[in-house]
Amino acid sequence: MKKEKKIFAICDLEEAYVVHLADYLNRKPDLPFRVMAFTNLNSLIDYADGHEIEILLISTEAMCDEVRDLHVHRIIILSDGEKPNLDSDDPFINKYQDSDTIARLVCGYAGKAAMQMKDSLGSCRLIGIYSPVSRCGKTMFSLTLAQALARQGKALYLNLENCSGLEALLKANWREDLADLIHVCASDRGNLSARLEGIVRQYGNLDICPPSFFPEDLRETGCTEWMQFFASLSQAGSYQAMVLDIGDQIKDIPELLRMCEKVFFPVLPDPVSRSKISQFEKNLDAMSMEDLRRSLIRLYLPAASVRSLGSSLLDDLMFGAMGQFVQQLISEEL
Repeated sequence: MKKEKKIFAICDLEEAYVVHLADYLNRKPDLPFRVMAFTNLNSLIDYADGHEIEILLISTEAMCDEVRDLHVHRIIILSDGEKPNLDSDDPFINKYQDSDTIARLVCGYAGKAAMQMKDSLGSCRLIGIYSPVSRCGKTMFSLTLAQALARQGKALYLNLENCSGLEALLKANWREDLADLIHVCASDRGNLSARLEGIVRQYGNLDICPPSFFPEDLRETGCTEWMQFFASLSQAGSYQAMVLDIGDQIKDIPELLRMCEKVFFPVLPDPVSRSKISQFEKNLDAMSMEDLRRSLIRLYLPAASVRSLGSSLLDDLMFGAMGQFVQQLISEEL
């Protein structure tokens, strides 16, 4: 199923203006948003109650405190040409200019917001591993890559899959998990460093956060929330690298992958796997994410040799064919 574009809402009390602008922008094939027009505040509030709005372009006349409570990631003020007299730091653009310029400015602000999220990680490298193909060796590769990076600096492995099986693979008995860490970050950030040490587990040089016991806890977490969480972790744990083993149940996968410094994309040569990869790439193109599609580092992974479970599994990976593959990959890509 093709994923719908994110919502770009325009709210202006001049009906002719907002309808014309929305209609024009929706006819632009390269705009990575679906544009919605609203001519009064009540209709905007009703819509936002059940929908997530990525960008809201709103006139100074319509802007009010109620708008601040809506689920909107980015607000841009539509002004009459001068800086609006509002008590906020929201960016503003002149409404009386051609529609192409407005579209370019809006996309520019969206790009700046994405760059700010990346910058919030500081010197920590965010490495993503994702594939729509099952049983391609993704998790064994991710664990090996994380171990190799941990030899160069402090690194954290985060498994964002539905059912990772990691607790059984490592013969662990975890009482707290990723969802607990997210809760601490949201409600008690000042205590995050101490709780981080209590939740993550050390395997040699590598830190591993226990995956969520109940994957439903993560399904509503969007890209913005993930990036805020990763930024907090990188600071609290002084991490130089974080490896994300991403599963299909995560929300906003393409946006999250776009935030990564590198994205490794394991593939398989059989017809079913090629068909799944093709569909994923077409979805990226439909979302105007051709840049992400071109940046994916496609990999045919070697078979992982695992002789036993527990912490020795990680040693088997590092000193086997997968470890040799990863070391070569790091020298070429990282």
